[in-house]
Amino acid sequence: MGIIEDKIKDLKEREAKILQMGGEKAVTRQRDQGKLNARERLDILFDPGTFREIDMFVSHRCVQFGMEKVEVSSDGVVTGHGLVDSRPVFAFAQDFTSRAGTLGEMHSKKICKIMDLALKAGVPFVGMNDSGGARIQEGVDALSGYGQIFYRNSSASGVIPQISAIMGPTAGGAVYSPAMTDWVFMVKNTSYMFITGPDVIKSVTGEEITFEELGGAMTHNEKSGVAHFACENDEDAINRIKILLSYLPSNNMEDPPIVNTGDDPKRMDAALDSVIPDNPNQSYDMKDVIRLIVDNGDFFEPHEYFAQNIIICFARLNGRSIGIIANQPQVMAGCLDINASDKATRFIRFCDAFNIPMLTIADVPGYLPGSQQEWSGIIRHGAKLLWCYSEATVPKLLLVTRKDYGGSYLAMCSKDLGADMAFAWPCAEIAVMGASGACNIIHRRAIQGAEDPAAKRTELIKEYEDLFSNPYCAASRGYIDAVIVPSETRPRLIDALEIMCSKREMLPAKKHGNIPM
Repeated sequence: MGIIEDKIKDLKEREAKILQMGGEKAVTRQRDQGKLNARERLDILFDPGTFREIDMFVSHRCVQFGMEKVEVSSDGVVTGHGLVDSRPVFAFAQDFTSRAGTLGEMHSKKICKIMDLALKAGVPFVGMNDSGGARIQEGVDALSGYGQIFYRNSSASGVIPQISAIMGPTAGGAVYSPAMTDWVFMVKNTSYMFITGPDVIKSVTGEEITFEELGGAMTHNEKSGVAHFACENDEDAINRIKILLSYLPSNNMEDPPIVNTGDDPKRMDAALDSVIPDNPNQSYDMKDVIRLIVDNGDFFEPHEYFAQNIIICFARLNGRSIGIIANQPQVMAGCLDINASDKATRFIRFCDAFNIPMLTIADVPGYLPGSQQEWSGIIRHGAKLLWCYSEATVPKLLLVTRKDYGGSYLAMCSKDLGADMAFAWPCAEIAVMGASGACNIIHRRAIQGAEDPAAKRTELIKEYEDLFSNPYCAASRGYIDAVIVPSETRPRLIDALEIMCSKREMLPAKKHGNIPM
C-alpha cells in the first residue's frame, strides 16, 4: 500500500469516527426522545447525494475545566450546503448527541462561515437548533460567538431568506438568533424556547410552570407569536421548510420562481357569488375565499394559531408566488388589534424585501376597541401596518369583499397607501363607519326630535346605506378601480398581477426610516 493509499485510509477512518457523532448511546437516547439526529435532519432537507459538509474536522480549543481531554465531534454542529428541490441552500444542524450541542468559539465560527458564504452566494440559510446553550467552560468566547451570529442575522436580513427550525432545547441567548431570522418552525413536545427556564422563574417569582407551558411549540405559536409553525415531528418540520422555500426567491435580487400549477388562469368559480352571507353581521370563513381564488386552492399559512383575526399566507396566481393578507370575519369579526397588526406588518415587510407581490383581502369593521388595547399601544402597533404598506414597492392588489371602514380601511392597503389596483365586490361597504353608528352621530338631534325616533333612525340609516354602504362612492372617486362580479375575481386578479409584475418604484434616498416600533 502506497503513501496516498495510507493517507486516504486515515482520512476515511477519521471521517467514520466523526460520523458516529456523540456515540451510539447518545444517538439512541436522541432517537428515544422522538428526535432525529443532526445528520439525519440534513439528509431529509437536501436532495439525495447533494449535501457537502464543511468544517467536519473543526474542534474546540478550550483547555479549562478538563476540556483539553474532551473530544466533541465536529464541535457539536454539522454545517454545509446542498440542493433543496434542485436549488442551492446553506444549512447547519446542531448535534445534541455531542456535548449537548453546546455553542463555543469554534462551533459559532462554523455557523458564521456558512452564513457568510450564503450571503456571498445569495442563497437561503437554514438553521436547525438543538442545543444546551452556551458552553459554559468557554466563558466569554461562547458569548462572543452568539454575538457574531446575531450580527450576521442582521446583515443578511432582507438579502437572503433565513429560516430557523427549533428541534430541541433553545434557551437564554440562543433564542435571539432564531428570533432574528425570517421564519421559525417548532416541533411539538420536543422543542422549547425561553430566556429563563422554569427553575429560575420559580426561584425568583415563585411561579411553577412546565417547560412546555413556558416555551413549547404551541405556546410560541398561540400566545407569543415568536414561532410561525407548529410541526408534528422533525420530518414534518423539514418538509414544511421545503414548501416554504418553494415560494421564495434565493435572494432579494431575484423574483420568486414561477411554477406551472396547471390551474386555468381564466377559471371562474360561481361559489364566490354566494360566499358572503345576506346578514351583514354573520361571519364567513375567509379561507374559503382564498381557496377559490388561488391556484388549485393551495396556500401555505404561517402564524396559523396566532392573531387569527387576520390571515397571512403564501399562494400562487397563474404560477406566480404571492403573499396574501386577509381579515378573518370568523374571529373577532376581523377587527384589527395589536397582535394582528404586528403579524401582518412583519409579513408585508418580508414580501416586500423578497419581491413577492401582495394581495390584500379586506373585510374589516375597524380596530378592536378597549382600554387594554389603548394602554398596550394599539396606536403605535396599528401605525406599523400603515407604515409598511406605504413603504412596500412590490405590486400591491386590494380586494374588498364586504365591510371596509374608517382607519382600518386605510390600514388594509387602500389606494392612498399605494395599492396599485383595487377591486371591490358589489356587496362591499366602504365608509368612515357603519351606517348605524354614523347616523347616531350625524343625525342625533333629528332622531331625538322626531315623533317616532326609532322609525326616523331606520329611515336615516337606509339613506346613509344607499349613499355610502356600497363600493360605488369610492369607485366614483377612483379609490376603487373596478367593481367586479365575485366569480370573476381570479382572472381579474391574475390580469392585474401580470400587468403589474414589471412594476418599478423608487422611494426617497435615506439610510432607513424610523418605524413606530
